[in-house]
Amino acid sequence: MGKAFVYGDDINTDVLFAGKYTYTVTERSEMAKYALEDLDPAFRDQVKPGDVIVAGKNFGCGSSREQAVICLTELGVAAVIADSFARIYFRNAINQGLPVIALQDAARKIQPGDEVTIDLAAGKLTAPSGAYSFPAFSPEVQAILDAGGLVAYTQQKLQL
Repeated sequence: MGKAFVYGDDINTDVLFAGKYTYTVTERSEMAKYALEDLDPAFRDQVKPGDVIVAGKNFGCGSSREQAVICLTELGVAAVIADSFARIYFRNAINQGLPVIALQDAARKIQPGDEVTIDLAAGKLTAPSGAYSFPAFSPEVQAILDAGGLVAYTQQKLQL
C-alpha cells in the first residue's frame, strides 16, 4: 500500500527528469535527487517506497530518456497509474521494472494522499474511491517486472 501523488495531463519526460541532467547525472541513485524537480520540487523528499504516481492522459510524453523512469524506481515508486501513456515511456517503464497501469476511471477519482493498494497478479487496484480492475500483465511482462527490469530478467534467463 502506498500514498498517491496526483498530477495532470501531458506529464513529459523533461519534468520527470530534466534534460539538463541527461549527460551529467549517470549514477542511478543520483538520478533520484532530480525526480520531478520542475513539476513538484517536494516530491523527492516526500515520496516513500511503495507510493504511486497518478496522472491524466499521455504520461511520459516527450523524449525517450530512460532516466525519467529510473529516477522514480530509485525512489521506490511502486507504480504509475494514468489515463494513458506515451508509447516509449510505457516500454521504458517495463524495461526498468516499473509497473504502468492505464486505468482512466481510477486516475480521475484518486485524490492526492489517498492510500492505494495494487495487486498486479489479480489486476486490481483499491483506493478510497473504490476498487478498479485492469488487465493483468502478460506472463512475459510480469516476469520482467518481477525480475526488476529487462536487464535483470535477461541475466536470470542466461544465468549470468
